[in-house]
Amino acid sequence: MFVPCGESVPDLMGFTLLMPAVSVGNVGQFAIDLIISTLNMSKIGYFYTDCLVPMVGNNPYATAEENSTELSINTEVYSLPSRKLVALQLRSIFIKYKSKPFCEKLLSWVKSSSFARVIVLSSSHSYHRNDLQLRSTPFRYLLTPSMQKSVQNKIKSLNWEEMEKSPCIPEINDSEFCIRIPGGGITKALYDESCSKEIQMAVLLKFVSEGDNIPDALGLVEYLNEWLQIIKPCSDEPTASALRWKIPSSWRLLFGSGLPPALF
Repeated sequence: MFVPCGESVPDLMGFTLLMPAVSVGNVGQFAIDLIISTLNMSKIGYFYTDCLVPMVGNNPYATAEENSTELSINTEVYSLPSRKLVALQLRSIFIKYKSKPFCEKLLSWVKSSSFARVIVLSSSHSYHRNDLQLRSTPFRYLLTPSMQKSVQNKIKSLNWEEMEKSPCIPEINDSEFCIRIPGGGITKALYDESCSKEIQMAVLLKFVSEGDNIPDALGLVEYLNEWLQIIKPCSDEPTASALRWKIPSSWRLLFGSGLPPALF
């Protein structure tokens, strides 16, 4: 259930909802962090749910001491009305057996709010790639049938590669083929549910390994940016726009506070 920060519920009709899947390397969550921070999106509320582990912390996007003590929780909603963008950030893991109810509640909110489309940023284990995937780009996309009607031509012009189907039972070649996203968390469940409910959804993902996944997150937002043009590159150089993404202040402690000098 969406709970607004103010007294009235904002009108989100026609907005694009960006959200992560809690997936391998937390790549989708990092990517949403970059979008919220770069666009300086305003918090408009939170998604009240018992499906995720409760958590609370300081403002992850603090820009000054004055706003550093603002509290943040496990599911928060940010908006940029001028671009008709809404970002849902997930900051904790799902409680066992609660991921399916979360997908149902989330898509119910998507329908009741009349979002134009949903874009899920996700990742998948790189070691599950087949030979074809190993020889090509690490990025893939998926579109629900209702989404294909509106954006298929644009996606084709980008020369993106669609997520391939693979044997439903790995290592058994004569089994049926289906979409599998190992390490993708709720990605597949959200996609399947959106297909059945005729919700316009796109999934953008990258094959990754656990580790320092900041470069993967930057790559994923660049991939999204090819389509949505969230930020404009300042030159024709491929690395130019990467320099314009604003790193959130909370990332300074991403790997802890460093080694104590006393060790040396």
